[in-house]
Amino acid sequence: MSTIKYAPTGRIADLLREGQSLWLDSISRHLMDSGDLDRLIGETGVRGITSNPTIFEKAINGSSDYDTDIVALSRQNMTPSDIIRTLMVKDVQRACDYFRPVYESSKTLDGFVSIEVNPLLAHETEASVAEARTLHRMVNRPNLLVKIPGTQEGIPAIRQLISEGISVNVTLLFSPEAYRQSAQAYIDGLKSYQTSGGDPSKVRSVASLFISRLDTLIDKKLDGLASSASDPATSQKAKSLRGKAGIANTRIVYELFGTLFASAAFGSLAKAGATVQRPLWASTGTKDPAYPDTLYVDNLIGPDTVNTVPMETLRAFADHGTVARTIDRFPKGVAGEDPHLILDALSTLGISLEAAYNQLITEGVQSFNKSFESLIESTERKIAAKKGA
Repeated sequence: MSTIKYAPTGRIADLLREGQSLWLDSISRHLMDSGDLDRLIGETGVRGITSNPTIFEKAINGSSDYDTDIVALSRQNMTPSDIIRTLMVKDVQRACDYFRPVYESSKTLDGFVSIEVNPLLAHETEASVAEARTLHRMVNRPNLLVKIPGTQEGIPAIRQLISEGISVNVTLLFSPEAYRQSAQAYIDGLKSYQTSGGDPSKVRSVASLFISRLDTLIDKKLDGLASSASDPATSQKAKSLRGKAGIANTRIVYELFGTLFASAAFGSLAKAGATVQRPLWASTGTKDPAYPDTLYVDNLIGPDTVNTVPMETLRAFADHGTVARTIDRFPKGVAGEDPHLILDALSTLGISLEAAYNQLITEGVQSFNKSFESLIESTERKIAAKKGA
């Protein structure tokens, strides 16, 4: 539990005046033991934490902090998978307790900690629902969000969990259509929950759109076009569009968010106290060193949003970020600025955004699977090494 008085100052705290909450995309035992999380909450203004299998892989494999617990849990005849889940739950419980004052002072808007279902279940609806119920029960904290990927099989799982009153972080979203399905699953789930006697004001959700990964993929295609095009105008157009797809795509999703949650379908739920499913900007660390290190924060600030950032981006924004509403502040109808025109321009160059979205969701699931499998293998090695000692 945080011991520092909650009185944050600076740029990150100032984001709240524009309606945006900044969360940290990192979790580890060291972060809490060192007192760093205390300071980030109480002094800097961080308002939540997201995690994923890759983050836990770095935390567990990157230190010896968990080794004693791994060995002790193995003596209870736990499988490596069960050991990993137990360690993740313990860290998330602690983080939830640190953020409980934020959760309460924000009237349950912020102060959330996310934990992801086993990524190997990304294409199994019922198994994902069952795993989410288990994690929800094990963590047993009101400020928990269970992460479900926005795959074809994940959408009905999201709807089902919301209908049971379980708060969800929808992860690995890339396309506006996938976001729309996520938002609709939240609205439909809330309706079912209300119909069954539940209080929709008690359920929360965020929809996590991954940003820099889209730019990385599209920029690679643009670079190929720029170098191979026989027409200088085509080459120049390709160069001018570098680094624009991610922000344009995000701004279009934000427009869709405004439309969906201003609809009559959500209006009746809002009257009963339901809150919107906030868009959450993820993968906001800059991958290309040619781009500003606060690119995906400075340009995506606006009401009812969350930005979850890695530690390096958090420090950069705290040092030299710009706090101003930017998510929907762009000149409409201007090439290179209007998000619709940017995506149209990519299409005229023969770049299929739909193919990019599909590739990214496949790669995202595979990446998390790889991290989880790496965790299992390293856990097995640590157990074997202790037995052989």
